[in-house]
Amino acid sequence: MARKTKTTSSTTVTPLALSDLHLQLDGLEKEHQSLLKQIKKKRTELNNFVEKMRSLATEVFHKVSPNMKTMAELDAEIHTLFAEILTARKLGKQTQRNIESLYRSLQMAEIISYKPIDKDDEDNDEELDELFEEHEDQENHQRRRQFWEAQQDSESTHGGRADDSKKVRQTFLRLAEIFHPDKVKDNETQMSHTEIMKEINKAYQEGDLARLLEIERQHELGEIIDNNSEDDLTRRCKNIEQQNQILKNQYDKLKQELKSAKNTPEGSMVANYKKAAKQGIDAVELMLETIQSQTKIVAEIRDFVKDFKDKKITIKEFLAGPESLRSMQQDMMEELMEKMMEEFGDMMNFN
Repeated sequence: MARKTKTTSSTTVTPLALSDLHLQLDGLEKEHQSLLKQIKKKRTELNNFVEKMRSLATEVFHKVSPNMKTMAELDAEIHTLFAEILTARKLGKQTQRNIESLYRSLQMAEIISYKPIDKDDEDNDEELDELFEEHEDQENHQRRRQFWEAQQDSESTHGGRADDSKKVRQTFLRLAEIFHPDKVKDNETQMSHTEIMKEINKAYQEGDLARLLEIERQHELGEIIDNNSEDDLTRRCKNIEQQNQILKNQYDKLKQELKSAKNTPEGSMVANYKKAAKQGIDAVELMLETIQSQTKIVAEIRDFVKDFKDKKITIKEFLAGPESLRSMQQDMMEELMEKMMEEFGDMMNFN
């Protein structure tokens, strides 16, 4: 008769389960550290880019501001001169119309700012303003609707956002319980905890779980678990999984913020500045030279209009326009023709 063997399946199941949990926890912790590094790197990249935008905008403002002030003064002078010409001088109807046409041309070419000449222009302006206001109302309504729809989508597809906030708050409260200055008595520790609490508060206000976890890790305040306890390991795995999901959301948000910053006019300025720098060009100085050149042209036009007001040039010479304006018009026409030819070429290639 064969002897029965005693099974010991119960002694082999637990180690295998613990082993699997150890592997899972190890993988989650590696992912956790990788996410923290990525967030720190992306946050630094974003902060550096924003700082570059600010410094470049400040530099441009300080260098360009005097020229912009001069341009504004010249603009006001030209409008005043035309107003005096059109009201004070005795002109024939056709000559009056021709001068008004020249005045409008300067405005349409954006050499000077727009200003209505007569009542008809003012009425047209009011109609345009009403149309723009109506269009803006429609756009605002559309934006509000899109925002509302986005919010609805966000709530339905990212219902865990409230959970994210909850996790951030839980981490904040845990750290605040430890580092609140009122919890200690001696002055040195109180000062130290005050500085740490400033960082904790800032991270909490920004919803920055990564920074809160960095502070926790920096001060070795992580959860203590029993590596032989299946319950402890399971709880720890679940906790890190939740944290990692929030960190992924935070990383995606940083990427989106950086993308949005790069798509602003200031962001485009930084990109163009970097491209120019690679070619050995100082983009700010080049911009300044361009504005100075434009200021010179507007000053010449102001002098030209003033000469006509003071009767130093004839009506025929005045209607022919200043030399600088004629060369500008020629350049504009050449540029327009070149663009039309390019578009025509594109159409031919498409066909």
